[in-house]
Amino acid sequence: MKRGEQIRLENIADTEYEIFALLKQRYSPRIFKEDMLSETHIHQLFEAARWAASSNNLQPWRFIYGERGSDAHKKICDCLSDFNKDWADTAPLLILTVYKKHLEDGSENFHALYDLGLSLGNMTVQGQYLGIGLHHMAGLDWQEAQNIFHVPNEFHIASAIAIGYYGGDSSQLPEDLKEQETAQRERMPLSSFTFNGKWRA
Repeated sequence: MKRGEQIRLENIADTEYEIFALLKQRYSPRIFKEDMLSETHIHQLFEAARWAASSNNLQPWRFIYGERGSDAHKKICDCLSDFNKDWADTAPLLILTVYKKHLEDGSENFHALYDLGLSLGNMTVQGQYLGIGLHHMAGLDWQEAQNIFHVPNEFHIASAIAIGYYGGDSSQLPEDLKEQETAQRERMPLSSFTFNGKWRA
């Protein structure tokens, strides 16, 4: 068994209750196969995002993307935090996620970021189905990215995503990231964030 396949198996979540297999298998890789994503798979990822639930069907999400080797890919990578630059530059695809901040009447679209999150959830599960890992990144100079890509003030860049087929050679990662790639996955227990009937501190 190749090391990349072994890492995938080791990262299957140990859930308290049985859930959909694709959700158990999902994790955020920092290594990917060298293969570029097929055009069809890229379109399928965005198609999944397109059909996410959306408040009043406004679909406030937007995406800027670049494939490895392109000018757009390099520009996105340049906007990442130093920590993320250490590994994300090898990702076959980089995406900037964006949302429209206001409604047509000029008032705040309070649910725009929520809707963007729903679209990214769809994209992530679709990717898992295709054997594609998504690593969502908050470490990003969004203001620099707004300037570089001439994003209008009406829109706000929220995050970046590194995307590629699961696999790859973990030896290419710095030592500290190798450990994170195979570390035991942990989540808060359900009792710490689900409250039946009343709030609990």
